[in-house]
Amino acid sequence: MDVSILITIGIILLVVGLVSCVLPPLPGPPIAFAALLIAYYGLDKIQDLPAWILIIYAVLTIIILIVDNFIPVWSTQKFGGTKAGIRGCFIGILVGILFAPFGGISIIICPFLGAMIGELIDGQSFTIAIKSGIGSFVGFLLTSGLKIILVLMMSYHFFKAVF
Repeated sequence: MDVSILITIGIILLVVGLVSCVLPPLPGPPIAFAALLIAYYGLDKIQDLPAWILIIYAVLTIIILIVDNFIPVWSTQKFGGTKAGIRGCFIGILVGILFAPFGGISIIICPFLGAMIGELIDGQSFTIAIKSGIGSFVGFLLTSGLKIILVLMMSYHFFKAVF
């Protein structure tokens, strides 16, 4: 395949990966990682992009995909959410993932609403419910920030290797 086509595909994957860090349902880091694989295998940039860098990025991508679902739950708890709010946030994450293909905003709103609804059903005050919901939103911001940093680091190595 032509080198310019592979570079273009790699750049498109990086852009889609970066946008997907904040607008689900696509997982941003694995998409960006695919660009590194194109550079390594398709463009034969083995000297410019050592295998150990790919291994580190693969491990970081897997870790971020795992913690992406737990940090909102953890931050809900840190903001004063009870077990009901944490369960609601977790259920909200699952609902948000299910509805993400129909509107990416659901992955932000559903954990927030889930935490609030869980608290309210448990008999907590509206103030505690709001704090719990804000905790889930802070968790979303934290995981989005981590994913953005990872994708930007991958982008740096892609461009360094290719150009």
